[in-house]
Order: sequence, then structure tokens, then C-alpha cells
Amino acid sequence: MQYPVVTTCAQCGAKNRIPARHLADTGRCGVCKTALSPVGAPIEVNTSAFDEVIRDARVPVLVDFWAAWCGPCRMVAPEVEALAREMAGKAIVLKVDTESEPELSSRFRIASIPNFMVFRNGKAVFQQPGAVARAQMRSWLEHAATQVG
Repeated sequence: MQYPVVTTCAQCGAKNRIPARHLADTGRCGVCKTALSPVGAPIEVNTSAFDEVIRDARVPVLVDFWAAWCGPCRMVAPEVEALAREMAGKAIVLKVDTESEPELSSRFRIASIPNFMVFRNGKAVFQQPGAVARAQMRSWLEHAATQVG
């Protein structure tokens, strides 16, 4: 899934754009008013979309810094996808291709991939390089959700 997120209403087929601040919300179709589920898939972002989501998100955000050539990145990708489904409405999962977005890699000093960061209220609260299990990623997000400020 790429940003901006556009979802198709199952009821009427209308396309609905979801602003960054509402990615974790249950919304309504702009045409028929049917409920639209929160985003439950990793969102591939460029630098400007990354900045918008991090700034506007009202839930914790897990960022997966990865590259297509990276074996461990490909191994952990199904876990990242499952986590996005599992945490829909409670967290947002972004994917940053370090080959396509070197500015972001440089900004956060990404030296090895996969590399995971958790953001809350626009600020980085956690960073971990290396492949990890979904349960570990979930615990980072749950911990970030309890932080005040």
C-alpha cells in the first residue's frame, strides 16, 4: 500500500482518500457513509509522506527501514504485514525503502537494515536494528501507546 492511502468502499465502490491523521480511525465513505476500517497494511512512504504521517499520527507509528536486496528485510516483511493487520486502529506501520529514500536513512543514521523505529507524538521513542519477531514489534508499539506527551 502506498501513501496517500486511497481505499475503495466495499458498499458503493467509491474511492476515499484517508488523511494521515485518520489512518488509524474508522471512517465513513464520502458517498454512501458506510464504515471504512482503519488502515491494516504497511504503507510505503517517501520523505514528504513520512513527515506528514509522523507529524499527524494520533497513535504510535512503527517504521521499517528496508531494501529489496536485503535478505533479512524480506524475511521479516510477512511479520511486519501481520503486525499492521493486528494493530489496525491502534498503530500505523510505515515502510521506508532506504535505496529510494536515502535522505531519511541519513536523517536517522540508519547504518544497517532492517532497522525499526517507533514514533509517538512526532518524536522517535525507540530504535532497533536487525530482524525481530512480531511479538517484539508489538511490545514496542504497546509501550509507546502508554507514554504520556
